[in-house]
Amino acid sequence: MLTADYDLLGLERGDTILDLGCGFGRHAFEAARRGADVVALDAGRDEVEGVAAMFEAMLEAGELVEGTRHTVAVQGDALHLPFPDGAFDRVICSEVLEHISEDVAAMGELARVLRPGGTMAVTVPRFGPELINWALSDEYHNVPGGHIRIYRRSVLEERLASVGLRVTGHRYAHGLHSPYWWLKCLVGTTNESHWLVKKYHELLVWDIVKGPRTTRYAERILAPLMGKSIIIYLTKSPA
Repeated sequence: MLTADYDLLGLERGDTILDLGCGFGRHAFEAARRGADVVALDAGRDEVEGVAAMFEAMLEAGELVEGTRHTVAVQGDALHLPFPDGAFDRVICSEVLEHISEDVAAMGELARVLRPGGTMAVTVPRFGPELINWALSDEYHNVPGGHIRIYRRSVLEERLASVGLRVTGHRYAHGLHSPYWWLKCLVGTTNESHWLVKKYHELLVWDIVKGPRTTRYAERILAPLMGKSIIIYLTKSPA
């Protein structure tokens, strides 16, 4: 389940792409399937090892297009990226900045490693749905490594512009997921046994695995209204 749209990002076969805060690799894997040369970076060791193992499995299973120079998973710090200036054609940073206290410094690093003329997608929780989550549950965000801010789109775009990036558009995603998280905040974010939580989770899994027309149509309607994530698309001006 992707948050960013790689077609809108302009990802092409042979591009180099950084997936910052890769987690367990959903965006990195899709980029690799499309023939990109991927660097997946995360602060967590378990995440990096899991992504590296999956890249190996994908290569052995023949899921990567011929000529792909494989992929790399790296453990690192968003405030001190271990890459030279302009190293990447594309950058994606999905659901990361809301966790980082020095967010503008992290944005500056993202801009630094993107080549002039390159493109970037930054995703964060959307203001309205996220505000409801915070109002319903302290447990949702008040945890180690949790969310420390809620972004308004205007503020996020201003901060990204301050490091030399130009906004080219925005979209919303995961309209079906907002009610799920509101429900979890009501019954307890770690309460996976609640019958309604279980049923809703089954619905989301069914949607991800099967992609039926009914839920795809519902997502298209709900995402602009109450999508859980906002995606900002950007470019770096040519030198």
